[in-house]
Amino acid sequence: MLGAGVSTGVTVRKRLLEVKDDASVAAGGDWLDLEKIAQVELTSEDAAFPIEHALGKTVTTGWRAAGTGPQVIRVLFDKPQAVRRIQVHFVDRVAERTQEFAVFAQTGDALREVKRQQWNFSPHGATEELEDYKVELDGVTALELRIDPDRSHDPKLGQHVASLQRLRLA
Repeated sequence: MLGAGVSTGVTVRKRLLEVKDDASVAAGGDWLDLEKIAQVELTSEDAAFPIEHALGKTVTTGWRAAGTGPQVIRVLFDKPQAVRRIQVHFVDRVAERTQEFAVFAQTGDALREVKRQQWNFSPHGATEELEDYKVELDGVTALELRIDPDRSHDPKLGQHVASLQRLRLA
């Protein structure tokens, strides 16, 4: 057994790795600039919370629908894209509800489901949902995000408005 300060005469080749968290990797320019390479179609939009707030490079107030019920956000690319990562971020600090969203990708004439997720929001517990999916999608001409803000489908309770803090693609 070697004691403290005892040299073995062996030199190990080593180097220190730079640790990058998820945010710094994405900030390095991997995210697609959706405002420059695509146009967006929406089922509705609150004028105070436009879709640009959810697609930009900095965190803002996000997008919000003008009314209750399911909503669609469709990103139409100017030219086909390779998509390797989809990140969606939802925030609700007020309502207790179950939300479902689904992501669809169009390649050629086919629109296919890529991901589907339900989330239970609770003001005293889970107030944010951040999903980060690694995908292998080539030749994507459109990406569609369908949001159902209230899975209860009770007209008396279904007063929730769809919102999206951020959508990023890489």
